Amino acid sequence: MTEKTIFELSSPGRKGVEFPAVDVPTTDLPAEFLREDLPLPELAEVDVIRHYTHLSHLNYCVDEGFYPLGSCTMKYNPRVNEAMARLPGFAYCHPLQPVESIQGSLALMYNLQEMLKEIAGFAEVSLQPAAGAHGEFTGVMIMRAYHQSKGETKRTKMLIPDSAHGTNPASSAMTGFEVAPIATDARGNVDLAALRAACDETVAGIMITNPNTLGLFDENILEVIDIVHKAGGLVYGDGANLNALLGIVRPGDLGIDVMHFNLHKTFSTPHGGGGPGSGPVGVSDKLKEFLPGPIISIIEEGDDEMPPLFGYYQPKNSIGRVKSFNGHFGMHVRAYTYISMHGAEGLRQVAELAVLNANYLLSKVRGAYKLPYDRVCMHEFVLEGMFDDVPDVHALDIAKRLMDYDFHPPTNYFPLIVHEALMIEPTETENKQVIDSFAEAMLNIAREAHESPELLHEAPHKTPVRRLDEVKAAKDLVLCCWLPENSE
Repeated sequence: MTEKTIFELSSPGRKGVEFPAVDVPTTDLPAEFLREDLPLPELAEVDVIRHYTHLSHLNYCVDEGFYPLGSCTMKYNPRVNEAMARLPGFAYCHPLQPVESIQGSLALMYNLQEMLKEIAGFAEVSLQPAAGAHGEFTGVMIMRAYHQSKGETKRTKMLIPDSAHGTNPASSAMTGFEVAPIATDARGNVDLAALRAACDETVAGIMITNPNTLGLFDENILEVIDIVHKAGGLVYGDGANLNALLGIVRPGDLGIDVMHFNLHKTFSTPHGGGGPGSGPVGVSDKLKEFLPGPIISIIEEGDDEMPPLFGYYQPKNSIGRVKSFNGHFGMHVRAYTYISMHGAEGLRQVAELAVLNANYLLSKVRGAYKLPYDRVCMHEFVLEGMFDDVPDVHALDIAKRLMDYDFHPPTNYFPLIVHEALMIEPTETENKQVIDSFAEAMLNIAREAHESPELLHEAPHKTPVRRLDEVKAAKDLVLCCWLPENSE
């Protein structure tokens, strides 16, 4: 089935709006901007509305169904968050207003900083970074500034476990560090022997994801941190998987020096479709002077009659701004709402349910699929999307077939250390019935792979667009879906 474009639906003479006669003096338009013809589609308003509403229904979204995307933490976005972000005092304030006129907004940001500090165990937080990868880049720049302030310019190597997030090497390389991969051991932990061998006087630090992209909490995390610290390096904690730790483990208490938060993962602000995300950065006491500024602070203490006055301060050795103004303020409002409504006990329950859901789902599909690291998982787990006795079925086939069961596919082919990886994260917001249905679909597909592999090879069968050549699509972009018949 091919969807018609708005141009193909056009019919000569139809109008969506008719402009009134000009009632002001006219003037000539610049000749260089004029064209002989402007072949716009001709449709009534109802045609346009129905066309785009229909197209919107073809989009899969978290309001319609389950997103098992591993490491993305695609949880439901509570509507109360949206209501709070649309309050006029938040929605219509401008960051260049005098601080006296935006005290409510500044108070919210200040309190969000304090909440994030408490949740993760850090000395200070900056809300500026616009997304997780931006927070990583900011954190690595802070690490570089710290070493440079001590005159340790020979520290040019960043250690990256091969179970870390794929943006970690990019963030390090963009900041000028040499990337040194560290292998994973048979248990899914950082290989301590490989780590010790790599720790020398050139090490700036390590970027570690914990739980890692296998969905496993590193059993040797304290030893990993100690080894790097003894070598003079810093430890960056990738906070993308913080959803598994809320109220249970504070990364700062483990000895992690700097970490970004994904507000659009852990704290339910929307993400996908290009954003906006939000990636605040928290740091230990020795790094707080390097944070990007300005940071929200109390500039005048309050008393029984007057509330405190909030304003800005610039850390002494700040790396400078990394985002205009104070980052994505609307995301701050949503995250603040989410944290406030849950409280400490509720946030811990979020983590407990996320881990419970993942282990329950794993228990349902274990045996039908290969599990390369067979341990109790955290918030997600990784299967091998292949079968020894059906070698021509791949993870991509399984993912495409899931679409016929009305499920969004999980993350494919990541982490790279698992062959034909399927990375699955149910989050805490999915109920037992949804998880059971997804597990049943996965079990059916495993059976189909053995009995009727062609069903998988040709999937999806039910979607408006069938299987695409994704490699060609990535290399040969077609950004215009319609051209006039007489165009070249």
